[in-house]
Amino acid sequence: MTHKEKALDYFNRKFHCSQAVLAAYADECGLTEEKALKLGACFGSGMRKGEVCGACTGALMVLGALYGQYDMADLESRELANKVNEEMMERFKDLSGSYICNDLLGRDISTDEGRTYARENNLFTEFCPLMVANAVDILEEMIEENGKR
Repeated sequence: MTHKEKALDYFNRKFHCSQAVLAAYADECGLTEEKALKLGACFGSGMRKGEVCGACTGALMVLGALYGQYDMADLESRELANKVNEEMMERFKDLSGSYICNDLLGRDISTDEGRTYARENNLFTEFCPLMVANAVDILEEMIEENGKR
């Protein structure tokens, strides 16, 4: 199964978009499925506030696991982490129109009214899977460009 298929499978099983993207890359990130799902659990729906899309956030967690700095003396990894962060955000915005969940959905989903609208108009089930797929497509490109660490 491809990363995209895995991510969409997690999402279709009602995990948050952030969980779906991170869990699809759990092995590459040195995480168990359980740990990836737990780590991604609080980032769906733009952290429940309609902020940065959870699919994009899940992708940033993957990039952090692959390229993030963990040694203060390793400034090269810090620069790379900053670079991939900026690239992910820009590519996601270019492909999706925004990286802000409320902008993508056209409603403030931090409110009951906004969440109700999104549910009644199938945004979470029809639109959000596209954001999960976009995040994985961009990740795949970026990992190919930057190599695995």
